Amino acid sequence: MRAQVGDRLVVEAPRDDVHRRTGVVLAVLGVEGTPPYQVRWLDEDREGLVYPGPDAHIESGEEPGRE
Repeated sequence: MRAQVGDRLVVEAPRDDVHRRTGVVLAVLGVEGTPPYQVRWLDEDREGLVYPGPDAHIESGEEPGRE
């Protein structure tokens, strides 16, 4: 998994009673885009250090068409 500042970290819900979480990557603390990431969670508007598990993926924060 590799991310850049501004990308979104999405953690899928492991069960039906838990919601999907999305956060914005504020800092990449690993080498060449690897975890851990400093993330601001959008549902709670708070920050945390995250080591994503297998239920997580990165969505690009770039605007479509931007180079």
